[in-house]
Amino acid sequence: MKNEETIEVFNSLITINNDRIEGYETATKETEEFDLKALFSQFISTSQKCNLELVKEVNFLGGKPAEGTTISGKFFRIWMDVKAALSGKDRKTILDSCEYGENNAINTYENALENESEHLSPEQYYMISTQKSLLKTDYDSVKTLRDSLGNS
Repeated sequence: MKNEETIEVFNSLITINNDRIEGYETATKETEEFDLKALFSQFISTSQKCNLELVKEVNFLGGKPAEGTTISGKFFRIWMDVKAALSGKDRKTILDSCEYGENNAINTYENALENESEHLSPEQYYMISTQKSLLKTDYDSVKTLRDSLGNS
């Protein structure tokens, strides 16, 4: 098992969590609804917790943890800003944008587990699986809230 490839897997997950943190910070600013602000703060905490574990593992492997976000993450935040401005900060529009971002995060985790597992120890695989479950719970919360608003 080569550390470089494993570090690359972890850094891709660090980056997607950075996207989530910045995306939910943007979403928090775009809504005036306290329940959404609280929910988004919880999601930020989820990604911060995940990143602490991921950064620790990259450091343990002798690598340099990724910083910043992906281009698609920046696009997601800009898209959310534009949609929120055009829609008058509509709750459903914000939740749709969040669901889109959650899909990207979960897909990144699934890719790591399905296509990069040969670079992971059983403990690392378990950690990533556990983190994916946390993100899936967040996704389910967004989807449930969004679906409760109907197809308006």
